[in-house]
Amino acid sequence: MESVVNQENRVKEKALKRMKRNALALLGVAVLLFVVAVYFKIPMLQAFSEAAMVGGIADWFAVVALFRHPLGIPIWHTAIISTKKNEIGENLGNFVSEEFLNREKLEIKLAEFNFAEKASDWLSQEANASKIADLVAVNVIPGILKAIKDEDIKRFIQVQFAAKLAGINFGDWVALALEPLQKGNVKDQLLTNLLTLMSAELSNNKDLIRKKVKASTPFLSFGLADKSISEGVFNGLQDFLNEAKHPGSAIRIKIDEYVYDFLDKVKNSEEMRVKINTMILDFAGKKEVQDYINGIWDEIKLSIANDLEKGEESSIKNNIASLVQSFGNGLKEDAVMIDKINNFIKNDLLTVLLNNKKVIGDLISSTVKSWDGKEVSEKLELEIGKDLQYIRINGTLVGGLIGLVIYAVEWVYHYSVM
Repeated sequence: MESVVNQENRVKEKALKRMKRNALALLGVAVLLFVVAVYFKIPMLQAFSEAAMVGGIADWFAVVALFRHPLGIPIWHTAIISTKKNEIGENLGNFVSEEFLNREKLEIKLAEFNFAEKASDWLSQEANASKIADLVAVNVIPGILKAIKDEDIKRFIQVQFAAKLAGINFGDWVALALEPLQKGNVKDQLLTNLLTLMSAELSNNKDLIRKKVKASTPFLSFGLADKSISEGVFNGLQDFLNEAKHPGSAIRIKIDEYVYDFLDKVKNSEEMRVKINTMILDFAGKKEVQDYINGIWDEIKLSIANDLEKGEESSIKNNIASLVQSFGNGLKEDAVMIDKINNFIKNDLLTVLLNNKKVIGDLISSTVKSWDGKEVSEKLELEIGKDLQYIRINGTLVGGLIGLVIYAVEWVYHYSVM
């Protein structure tokens, strides 16, 4: 899709060519009138056409000489813009730094122009907020997504994730989280619920246990022992869980002792906490976890791209527009902030500009010097060439009129003397 700038340049090129044709056509008319005047011996028309041709050709030479050598001939003091580019850049930089960056002039303009108030009025309008949102959603965000490298972002996320994990003492967290289990009947109730759940799952998977036992028994048993073995395994596990559910049973007491010992180590043993930290960090370093972390950026990027493709329905764009408009409305109602912004521009920003006006002038000068002379000439001609063609047209017409005036003066003098 052609950019807006290219479209505008195409329009300017067409307008420039049209005006060049008009100026050339007028000069052609002057030439034709000269031929007619000479052939039919019309002195007044001859004087007009001669002067018109001289004026048109002279102004054509002057206009063309700004941008290139007329007819490709390297005549002295032609192609002024391309050959004098460095001098033009230096003079432009000095002009801007001395004439525009002038404290007295800028202070007067800033005092007349309430920047913060005008900016808040502009931002608070829905259409303007939408324009900013469009600019950000269409150009800024996609540009950023294309500019940044996925590998760099993923590496950044991994480094930050690892750094954050390394700064967390998971042992303390686990100890703090498990501390309530050592008080009251919370632990007992939790164990009972857990054992009840395991018993229910065991019953739901009885057929699976039977299949596993059958797959593990010798082939020569011909399946005769499968049923009795599987029933024995199932009943043994079920009896164990049923007995463990009773707080006073020997199994439950052993489980309670193990849980209490584990909680005590987590709470009081530095070695146990280090093991917990190491275990979690080792888990975070596994390839599967790293792949998942890398996938986070891919998902974020894809989500952003998909949302921006919705155009006017994009939630990102609409949120940006809403944020800009809210900021504008809030700024309008905050007189203190408006004064601060205006004072900042009037004092701090103005001081920075004035203190660096030499740098700004040098920047303009060096920037112009870095441009290609031919390219600068072509761009300037595209911008102002259309209007300069009026010089050629006026030169042709004014030249012709001056020719008539000279002819008239000469005629009056000639006949008055005679």
